[in-house]
Amino acid sequence: MRAAAFLYPWDVVGDPDAARRIAGLGVAQVTLASAYHSTRALTPRHPRHRVVTARHSAVLYPSAPERWAGRALRPYTQDWLPESDPYAEAARALTDAGLEVHSWVVLAHNSRLGAEHPESVVRNAYGDAYPWAPCIARPEVHEYLVTLAAEAAVRPHTRGTELESCGWYGLAHLHGHDKIGGASLSGAAQYLMSLCFCGECRNGYAALGADPEGLRRAVVRALEPVWAGHGGEGAGDREGEWAEVVEALGEEYAHTVADWRNRAAGELRRAAVAAVRAAAGPDFRVLLHADPAPHRCGANAGVSPRQVFSYADGVVVPCTGSATGRAAALAPFEGRGVRAANFTVVRGMGGSPETLAADAAHAAASGADELRLYHAGLASDVDLEAVRTALTELSGSGA
Repeated sequence: MRAAAFLYPWDVVGDPDAARRIAGLGVAQVTLASAYHSTRALTPRHPRHRVVTARHSAVLYPSAPERWAGRALRPYTQDWLPESDPYAEAARALTDAGLEVHSWVVLAHNSRLGAEHPESVVRNAYGDAYPWAPCIARPEVHEYLVTLAAEAAVRPHTRGTELESCGWYGLAHLHGHDKIGGASLSGAAQYLMSLCFCGECRNGYAALGADPEGLRRAVVRALEPVWAGHGGEGAGDREGEWAEVVEALGEEYAHTVADWRNRAAGELRRAAVAAVRAAAGPDFRVLLHADPAPHRCGANAGVSPRQVFSYADGVVVPCTGSATGRAAALAPFEGRGVRAANFTVVRGMGGSPETLAADAAHAAASGADELRLYHAGLASDVDLEAVRTALTELSGSGA
């Protein structure tokens, strides 16, 4: 199976051994961040630093001013690395080491953008704003994300891209000093807390024949047991989550919400992929980080498994966890596109690099034809050695 490792530019730039080390793992590709959200990242082997703090979402290359002239929403530049184009420097080093580089573009996840443009973000049924989650139904957000996709994807020394959070973001968010765990939320409750009631979405619900205020009140009523401490478990599986949503809102409201959100997400994905292809040409490979349940939000935004391969070259599917969960995530993606199984290989982040060979073989039996390894820059030497051993084993077995 073709394997690719995720990296940040700061894992490579300034470390003359980084590209050779990654090539030595046995991967064919690096998926390199070009537009990324805020993070604090460990760099266990870098000769000049151990922790990089990316204070806000930013592009990791010099953005083209003329592309963004006159727009309120535009990407932010980074200032935590001294290089003017860290992406290009890292991509060049990796290419010189014999690795194929694909860009890693985070789209609808940007806390600084939301803080500075609060009118453009998801607002839940209680009126609370989610600064990290731009509302993708809003025209200015759609335009911004499509333009960003094309610019951030098509970079020097780059032969493809993977688009993350190309869809709805919601309540779930890794947040500093997070304090929202007091009430346990099922998948259905997470969805209800992720529904947007900004002006654009209210108008969208109304255009589909629903009363926006009635829908908002229905969401609030459905969540009341959660705040009382009941109903936090839920079914857990994708079909069960959606059945709970339908039961909570009623058929009419549930399907109106789904129609509006699926339409906005589908239009964004198709437009983003088309913009990338227009900028790069037809041979530039475009994959989406995706979940097979259209109602799911987040980095792996829900898609329609039956439609996604009609416009994208494939999907990257989260596969860390149980074999049952892995099979359920991969099986719906039947078709001719790439199906890459994404495994966390950092033990401290819940990964299991020591079982990677067996897990990858199971993923292949469930329909995966490629591997993604999250995250080679964050992993310890022990974790990387386990990855190297697993990829050697898989290569020897013909997988």
